[in-house]
Amino acid sequence: MEEYRDIKGYEGLYQASNLGNVKSISRKDRLGRKVEGRILKPSIKNRRYDMCILHKNGKAKGLKVSQLVAMAFLNHEPCGQDIVVDHKDNDPSNNRLENLKLITNRENCSKDKKGSSQYAGVSWNKAAKKWHSKIWINGKRIYLGSFKDELEAHKAYRQKMQTI
Repeated sequence: MEEYRDIKGYEGLYQASNLGNVKSISRKDRLGRKVEGRILKPSIKNRRYDMCILHKNGKAKGLKVSQLVAMAFLNHEPCGQDIVVDHKDNDPSNNRLENLKLITNRENCSKDKKGSSQYAGVSWNKAAKKWHSKIWINGKRIYLGSFKDELEAHKAYRQKMQTI
């Protein structure tokens, strides 16, 4: 069943649904004319991502539909860097709530590399037949060690992340 919730920052103007739809709410415009609410069609595409243009106080802003759903249901606050919206199935047009999760940008950048680990900062070294863990800090790669177990390499990465 489709459920709509207000989009944070656009309360009373726009809502997003758990099925990935965005709608405007019936209201009066700045001139006092009635504007009927409607389901918005994604109006622009940005690198395959569906986007909608939302209007508030005479200003227009283009936002990804996945961000709008996350703002409504996951209390996401787009900041552009630290926390991003991830499509679990890697299909940027699938904006259903069940397909979205919030992860760090660092995790998102490394999550789908082939031949690599499921964990950020961990990769398989074929020659050594071990998992290697490394991290980039201030433009420098820091080697954290080699491990027989992928999870141990991940733990080393996480431990180093906590010290940053």
